[in-house]
Amino acid sequence: MSEHAASTDVLVIGGGMAGLAGALALRENGAEVTLVERAPEFGEVGAGLQMAPNASRILQRWGLLEKALEIGVQPKHLVFRDAITGEELTRQTLGGEFAERYGAPYVVIHRSDLHRILLEACEAAGVKLVNDVMVESVETVNGRGVAHTAAGVDYEADVVIGADGLRSTLRPLVANDEPVSSAYVAYRGTVPITESTPKADLEDVIVYLGPDCHLVQYPLRKGELLNTVAVFKSPSFEAGVEQYGGVDELEAAYKDCVPAVQEALKNLATGIRWPMYDRDPVENWIAGRMVLMGDAAHPMLQYLAQGACQAIEDAAVLQDATNGTVFTEGSVNPEAWDAAIQEFNGLRAERTARVQLTARIWGESWHVSGLARTLRNLLFKSRKDGDFQYNDWLYGQDQPGTPERREAARPAALSV
Repeated sequence: MSEHAASTDVLVIGGGMAGLAGALALRENGAEVTLVERAPEFGEVGAGLQMAPNASRILQRWGLLEKALEIGVQPKHLVFRDAITGEELTRQTLGGEFAERYGAPYVVIHRSDLHRILLEACEAAGVKLVNDVMVESVETVNGRGVAHTAAGVDYEADVVIGADGLRSTLRPLVANDEPVSSAYVAYRGTVPITESTPKADLEDVIVYLGPDCHLVQYPLRKGELLNTVAVFKSPSFEAGVEQYGGVDELEAAYKDCVPAVQEALKNLATGIRWPMYDRDPVENWIAGRMVLMGDAAHPMLQYLAQGACQAIEDAAVLQDATNGTVFTEGSVNPEAWDAAIQEFNGLRAERTARVQLTARIWGESWHVSGLARTLRNLLFKSRKDGDFQYNDWLYGQDQPGTPERREAARPAALSV
């Protein structure tokens, strides 16, 4: 072991949403937490994201929801439309009964804003944050996790949290797999809302569904910005090309869409596109004293808008699993980590697998054509506003992250 080893209760590898949420949750339990990030500075790229109630409830529990609401937007409705005809297919009112049923609001927020809120919370809580650290491997030595870095400095911890994203360096410790290409790519853009911006739908999340494509729009930063995301099936990406030198594919994908969709394409930043991957679910996220979370454990396609939400759920469940076991009345019991991370893994793997697989199916339903599109539209139109049967499994207050759920699930989880 390196003579320059740094010792801590918990080492978190990765400074994205999952890593920061996990670090904050465990620090709140009383752990000494060190978080290492490979980039020279902390930050988050991308545009908007949607915080459904299953995640905003947890932000509320951590005292961070008000900060999110101060800079985010609470949309009034989630609206689905046919991209070819413009016809409304279904809508969900997001205030009133919806917010009461799920115990928290639906919030849309810029990724960088939520990342900053979590980062500042970690700083205020006393998480040690270290940049420019490239972790090359992790092993378990004498009951502790040891992270070996490119700089030759080792980090020791009672447990190592691998939160290093879709292309995780640590995932090979638990699974011999690769990211799965969806054949779809995304272009994103945020533009200021001005007097010339069409005023329709500026208080809603709008989703246009088209054959092999869709487009999402919603406001950000208290209505100052308009967020647009265009996702379409890309012939070049199917052929293995992640970046592409022109916008002809983008324009071709939306050529049959209504003028509102065509006009929205002007809001996109076309200098970079985002190839969309996930991975097949795996049951085990643990190798010795290392456990994965977030996209390292369960990367998912974005159709349920649950990537960041599930990472935050991970953190809350890990917090619950260690509170009263590893961390008890100000003391630390390192021997309890094995049972705690097993409980965490047992509670989360089935839940996140369902979200991953449902996201794939949901995306397929968005992009159908011909008879399948007709049937899809009929099904969507048969749903009435306020019908919660499709939401409860995902947003319900009996889901992981609530104390009641943890106590109910604990015996089964510990028997895994």
